[in-house]
Amino acid sequence: MMFKLLIYDFKMSHDTEQQISALNDLIRINNDRITGYKKRMDIRIDDELEFMFLQFIFQSKQNIEELIKYVWSLGGKPADGKSLSGKFYHAWIDFKFNLTKQPRHIMLDYCENSEDVAKSAYSKALEDKGLSWGKKIANTLKSQLEELKMSHKTIMALRDKTAMLA
Repeated sequence: MMFKLLIYDFKMSHDTEQQISALNDLIRINNDRITGYKKRMDIRIDDELEFMFLQFIFQSKQNIEELIKYVWSLGGKPADGKSLSGKFYHAWIDFKFNLTKQPRHIMLDYCENSEDVAKSAYSKALEDKGLSWGKKIANTLKSQLEELKMSHKTIMALRDKTAMLA
């Protein structure tokens, strides 16, 4: 009986560690998203894009706040940095953008791809059979994913509209 309890305790601890790791990955994705939009704002952009990028930055900051609360509640330490892949990706995009001074629709294409990465990370976290999310956390992740999907649609529509005008 004691052996069964130890295995159960280990499983619970391992599950919790996996959940914390997944939530921290989502925190990093949101941090990458903030960095990407701030970098796009450093480039001369119009008021429409600036307003939209500020909304997305605010959205990611809210997401991070919620995710941090769940990490703490699970007994973990929230991630504070950007993902390594995100750092390399943003560095490459910045280098590429500065060399070619791409038009607006290309910048929006970059943003659309970044939104795809964020949506994918959330979908994977929700679909992972090894993660047994509680109802409250699962609902929060689903809600954040729906907001990301709406942001993605907004960017795609603006990109397509801009491409047609170019």
